[in-house]
Amino acid sequence: GRGGYTALAPMQQQYDVIVVGAGGSGLAAAYSAAEHGGRVLVLEKQAQPGGTTGIAVGSYTAAGTAMQRAAGIDDNPQDHDVDTAQFARPEDEARNNTALRQFFLTEAAETLEWLRGLGLSFVGPSPEPPNRVPRMHNVVPGAKAYIATLQMAIARAGGSLVCNASVDELIQTGDRVTGVRATVDGQSRDYDAMRGVILAAGDYTNNPNMIAAHKGEPYRQVEGINPDSHGDGHLLAQNAGGKLVNMDITYGPELRFVPSSRKPFQQWLPATGPLARIMGAVAQRMPDWVMRAMIKRLLVTWQHPEDSLFNDGAIVVNRDGQRFVDETRWPDREIAVANQPDKIAYILLDDRLVKRYSAWPHFISTAPDIAYAYVRDYQRLRPDVTTTGDTLGQLGLPGDALEQTVAEAGQLTDGPWVLLGPVKAYFTTTEGGVTINQQMQVLDEQGDVIPGLYAVGQNGLGGMVIWGHGLHIAWAMTSGRLAGFEVMKDG
Repeated sequence: GRGGYTALAPMQQQYDVIVVGAGGSGLAAAYSAAEHGGRVLVLEKQAQPGGTTGIAVGSYTAAGTAMQRAAGIDDNPQDHDVDTAQFARPEDEARNNTALRQFFLTEAAETLEWLRGLGLSFVGPSPEPPNRVPRMHNVVPGAKAYIATLQMAIARAGGSLVCNASVDELIQTGDRVTGVRATVDGQSRDYDAMRGVILAAGDYTNNPNMIAAHKGEPYRQVEGINPDSHGDGHLLAQNAGGKLVNMDITYGPELRFVPSSRKPFQQWLPATGPLARIMGAVAQRMPDWVMRAMIKRLLVTWQHPEDSLFNDGAIVVNRDGQRFVDETRWPDREIAVANQPDKIAYILLDDRLVKRYSAWPHFISTAPDIAYAYVRDYQRLRPDVTTTGDTLGQLGLPGDALEQTVAEAGQLTDGPWVLLGPVKAYFTTTEGGVTINQQMQVLDEQGDVIPGLYAVGQNGLGGMVIWGHGLHIAWAMTSGRLAGFEVMKDG
């Protein structure tokens, strides 16, 4: 089982480092530990690596980077922290772990160079207000490049990656975490971690019991964008005595169009090898309009409809053509959608709204200051979620019910009509995580280190609130890089 990923359980039982989860943070941690001489085993519950990083766009936001300097941008992590504070709601930002976030933002630029040193290509930096200068670096061709590149680097460094391997519990000797008990190939196996276990198992957006327990029962039906995010790492840490913090803070719920069954173009471009390197070189010289076209496609693949649509009079109906909520109220709107048949709903626009949302400044979805998507973009790029009809009866929902709904609502007038959807209510991420120190070590309820246990990425958010594009991936990679170094240093 040395190198690559094995279908079978590795025969070897002893490792220096065991990483739980093969998303972005886990693979970064595994490579970092291997780079520092560690014998590393990564255990991934799913059939392939990738996690939430693997389905993301791939933005990496950081300040004081070499790419910023090359573009003549003078920036620093202190300014970045001030600007990051403006992304979240004030009541959530008030609960941020200030010291940890400042430490993270100070380390993020070095991590970006570490990734570029592995052969990853980035374009940018691009602006995203309220960031005062451009800080968003986008990986080419997309986030799967992180996964493929780190996987190959781990294999080259002699690490092992095993998929279809779920970690059921942490093994403790005294107060120290010394290994894991996992189910591999349907069999229970114990693996020893001589130096430490790193938890990198993602968030808990798709664990209804955890969401209900921490955020409230009404949110139980809201799904996570990653169906495999079950909070396994959080539960492992908690069972070992780790303290969880900010477990009720979530990014969302928000309405999003259901994903297309077609793979977005960035997922079928090569993520590694000579062709990917050529593409990276090409991307850096691409005209802005080409980049904007690429980003527009990602916009309509992933983004959510703006609240202004509802404030301007669009109505939300279920699959039976019935209106069921005051569309202007968040999060009541999302909770109500999650409780409809099939958890889906549709957004109805009349001729007035179709015209209004066809040009600046009225857009259906956005990545600020980069690209804006209007009605015609959805008609062109997402025909699977866009239906146009001269009459309400041509939209694919029960026509009589829609007629009655429109009459009762009184805010829509006449066609041609556009029906957008299905939409679902989703959590993008959960901000709750295990309490950690700056060495990525897990802390207990008293604030003491649990020896041999580390947490990274969404497991180890440590009370930080890091909203805005590209910060969660920057944290995944940075916390992984640091944990791999620390676990090998501490021993």
